[in-house]
Amino acid sequence: MSDEQRPVSNECPYCHQAMAVTQMTCGHCRVAIVADFPMSRLAGLPVEHQRFIEMFVLAGGNLKEIAEQVGVSYPTIRSRLDKVIEALRGEIAKTQRVRGNLLDAVEAGKTTAADAARLIKRI
Repeated sequence: MSDEQRPVSNECPYCHQAMAVTQMTCGHCRVAIVADFPMSRLAGLPVEHQRFIEMFVLAGGNLKEIAEQVGVSYPTIRSRLDKVIEALRGEIAKTQRVRGNLLDAVEAGKTTAADAARLIKRI
């Protein structure tokens, strides 16, 4: 598999946090746009979770079929699915707006003080 065909990890090799997409370039004319592009929730998942989602969709959601293809037990595949679901819920939670009192949300650990301050500044 050439380097062009390998999926690119969204994880920083230094600190292991999600990296941001900041440039898009036309492969034909080489025009480039530089900006802070929003990422899809699926793109925020680790590459191995993205690959599992591909297998899941192509298998029509049949975990038994995936287990047979990969050569592992059904409980192992079910466990992997549970991890993907948990990670996706985490990505969704990052993009949901906090409802109610911001101070309560900060205290409950649902948002950071910095994120609450950003929300207030937007008002």
